[in-house]
Amino acid sequence: MLGIDVPNVSRWLDENVEGLELPVVFELIEGGRSNLTYRVTDASGHRVVLRRPPLGNVLATAHDMAREHRIISAVGATEVPVPRALALCDDESVNGAPFYVMSFVDGTVLDSPDRADSMSPAVRRSAALHLVDVLADLHAADVDAIGLGDLARREGYVERQVRRWSTQWENSKTRELPAVDEVARRLAASVPEQQGVSVAHGDFRFGNCLTDTDAGRITAVLDWELCTLGDPLADLGYLGVYWAGGDPSRARHNDPTGLEGFPTYDEIVGRYADRSGLDVSGVDYYVAFSCFRLAAISEGVYARYLSGAMADDASQDLLDMFRTAVEELAERALEVLS
Repeated sequence: MLGIDVPNVSRWLDENVEGLELPVVFELIEGGRSNLTYRVTDASGHRVVLRRPPLGNVLATAHDMAREHRIISAVGATEVPVPRALALCDDESVNGAPFYVMSFVDGTVLDSPDRADSMSPAVRRSAALHLVDVLADLHAADVDAIGLGDLARREGYVERQVRRWSTQWENSKTRELPAVDEVARRLAASVPEQQGVSVAHGDFRFGNCLTDTDAGRITAVLDWELCTLGDPLADLGYLGVYWAGGDPSRARHNDPTGLEGFPTYDEIVGRYADRSGLDVSGVDYYVAFSCFRLAAISEGVYARYLSGAMADDASQDLLDMFRTAVEELAERALEVLS
C-alpha cells in the first residue's frame, strides 16, 4: 500500500489502538499534496482513520502530525464536532514518517454542487446554519482552557499574514498584476483591530467538513493542518470567498452553496454575529484579505507548474484555471474593498 508499511503499521495499531482486530485493510481515501488519509478497517469491520504526511521530501513543520493530533485532541473537548484522537506515532522507523489515528466519522464532504444534489433546500439551509454555528463554537473556545494557549502568537495575526502573503506574491509572481499590488497596499493600510484571540481553522468551509446530508448537520470538522491562533473574523471572511448563497452564477466548482436553499452570505454573517457577539461590520476586509491570500497561493502553484517543479503534468486548462483564478480573486478583493 502506497505510503503504508502494512506489517509494521498493523503491528503498531494492534499494540496502540484499543479495540482493533487484526488483520486490518488500508484504503487511501484522500490523495493530493496535502496530508494523506487512509480508512483502516479491521477484521470485525470496525473502522478508524490514519493520517500521515505526503510522500517525498516535505517540510516537517508544514505537515506536523503531532501538532495536528494535539489540535484535534484539544478541540475535541469543546462543542465542535471533530474525530476523536486515538493514538500518535512519532517513531519514524514504523512507517518512514510520523502518523496519527483518529475515529472514523460518517458523513459527506460537500466539495462540489453534485454532492449536495440529494439534499432538499430546507436541509441545505439547516446544514449551512449549523456550519456557521460550529464556527462560532470554535471561536468561543478558551484557548488556554483547552491547552492551546501556546500554539502560536496571539496578536497581530492579520498584519503578519498580509506581510507574509505580500512577500510570497513578490517572490512567486509570473507577471505584473496591478490589481494584486493595489489590494496588498489597501490591506496593509487599514488592518482592523483584532477582536480577541481564537482558534483559527485556516481553511474552514464545507469542503473540509463531513455533513449528514439527511439531517443537515456537520458531523466533523477536518483538515486542521493550517490551524493557528488568530483573529476569529479571518475564518468568517474566508468562508465568504466560497459562499455563493444560492446564486448559481457565483458558484465555485468545489463548493455547493450556489444551489437553492443555501442562505446568503449576509445571513451567514448575521448568524455568526448573533452567536459570537463579535462586531462583524468590517467583515468585508476579511473577505478581501482571504481573496488576496488565495491569489498568492494560486500564483505560487501556477509558477511551480510553469517552472516544471511540480511532478504532475499540467494541462493547458489547469494552467489557465490557476492563472485566471489569481486575476478573479484580485478583482473580487478590490470589489469588496470598494
